[in-house]
Amino acid sequence: MIKVNVSVNINKPHQEIFAYIANFENNPKWQGGMLEATFTSDGPLQKGSTDEQVATFLGKKIYTTFKVIQFEKDHLIKINSVESSFPITVTRIVEPTADGTKVSAIVEGDASKFFKVAEGLLKAMVKHSVTSDYKRLKKLM
Repeated sequence: MIKVNVSVNINKPHQEIFAYIANFENNPKWQGGMLEATFTSDGPLQKGSTDEQVATFLGKKIYTTFKVIQFEKDHLIKINSVESSFPITVTRIVEPTADGTKVSAIVEGDASKFFKVAEGLLKAMVKHSVTSDYKRLKKLM
């Protein structure tokens, strides 16, 4: 099991940041390796909403169906893969600060189906990838 925590501060209102990252169809714009993300349930976004994403990681295409398992508007969204070659849970937390917004990600994954032998290396690679994504998000916002 891997677990990665990443945070970034962005000088924008928290509602604006949350609206952007909660629209999964924006993911290819700020997440490296993300090829496409499409909602598979009708809006509005809420607990139980689903989407499908296609990404590349270490040269492999990863097809994932996600389900929103926790949702607090303008604050928190937690998604869990319900179908994937790399089981993963992602929690995104958006918190207002005195000078903007703190955006955090907690990424938890089960490497046993993917790279169990190199779990430590995989954790470092995921941390680097997520850190790069959140730096990209900051520049984009």
